[in-house]
Amino acid sequence: MIFEKLNIIPPILEALKREGYTQPTPIQEQAIPVILAKRDLVGLAQTGTGKTAAFAIPILQILQAEPKEVKGKHTIKALILTPTRELAIQIGESFTAYGRYLGLRNTVIFGGVSQGAQTDALKAGVDILIATPGRLLDLMNQKYINLRHIKLFVLDEADRMLDMGFSHDVKKIIAHLPEIRQTMLFSATMPPEISKLVGDILKNPIRVAVTPISSTVDAIEQTVYFVEKKDKKHLLVHLLKNKAVISALVFTRTKHGADKLTRDLIRAGVQAEAIHGNKSQTARQRALTKFKNKETRVLVATDIAARGIDIDELSHVINYDLPNVPETYVHRIGRTGRAGLGGEALSFCDQEEKAYLLDIQKLITKPIQVIEDHPYPLSEDSEIASQNIPPKAGPRKTGVIGYYRRGRQR
Repeated sequence: MIFEKLNIIPPILEALKREGYTQPTPIQEQAIPVILAKRDLVGLAQTGTGKTAAFAIPILQILQAEPKEVKGKHTIKALILTPTRELAIQIGESFTAYGRYLGLRNTVIFGGVSQGAQTDALKAGVDILIATPGRLLDLMNQKYINLRHIKLFVLDEADRMLDMGFSHDVKKIIAHLPEIRQTMLFSATMPPEISKLVGDILKNPIRVAVTPISSTVDAIEQTVYFVEKKDKKHLLVHLLKNKAVISALVFTRTKHGADKLTRDLIRAGVQAEAIHGNKSQTARQRALTKFKNKETRVLVATDIAARGIDIDELSHVINYDLPNVPETYVHRIGRTGRAGLGGEALSFCDQEEKAYLLDIQKLITKPIQVIEDHPYPLSEDSEIASQNIPPKAGPRKTGVIGYYRRGRQR
């Protein structure tokens, strides 16, 4: 399948070609025709499968087909609601890239920065608005934004949106949307709250699921290290001595923990920066840019800050702290193994986190292999390891294995 077969208009095809895209991913192949047919859609797919293009491309095409007098008014006709500013920025960049040969305008609004540049863009006229819930409601209350002309609405990363406590804000925003509209909901997982939301806001939606719900990408090798809490930082430094760890996104549970671990890594001679909600938007973008450009080898992040981070060829995700919500594990490790590339997900598990590990395995319905040969083992090593999680067969050197790209070792 190539993009030409999806009846995409030439200006968008040319933009996709310029971006180096020739073949749609499975979610794009299935979702784009449904959206172009102006049907409501529920898209279930893991992170890194191309969900943004799956809705951005058809939205641009639908708006481009508007009558000229409607198109030229630059009123907000499409709203994409997403949980974090990083993800909002990336979605905005995608709309700009795919719509570079169209006359449509998009802008991104999010909190944590001065609203001046955002309100100036809104006053100049916008066709497509990408927003986080808090800043959107704020600017609506200030009368900078009116949603009465919305024809297309996307709720992106819906499960994460609710996990982050945005349920009330989302409902308030939806109440301001026209009743007649086309709605698309994208999510990596489908907990009961999302199922209810689907029933409330979508009309006879087409459901597209390209992978099993709550599954993890097969190309990602998943391993776990049982380790005392006090030894986690020593184990991390030990593993980072392996040059096969080209780039690592390391997850901690708290902002304080992210800062402390970053200082420990720097003292150990590892290039590292932290990214979390207490950092300014400028600092977060600078850290992310340095990580993308491989100026920084390790990015230490909390879940909220890391949502939507899209790094080409990210070799490793490391769960320094296991999440207590198993769906979060799926989102975390989905930062690697993107778009057909390989990657590795390493998890550290201390005594208190064993129950979290069992919950994760129950969700993903596959074993996570235990690495027993490392210098900081958990004392009285684990019933869980021996009874529920099969160790890696045969001897294995301490640390991580090579990073795979399309099946070939780098």
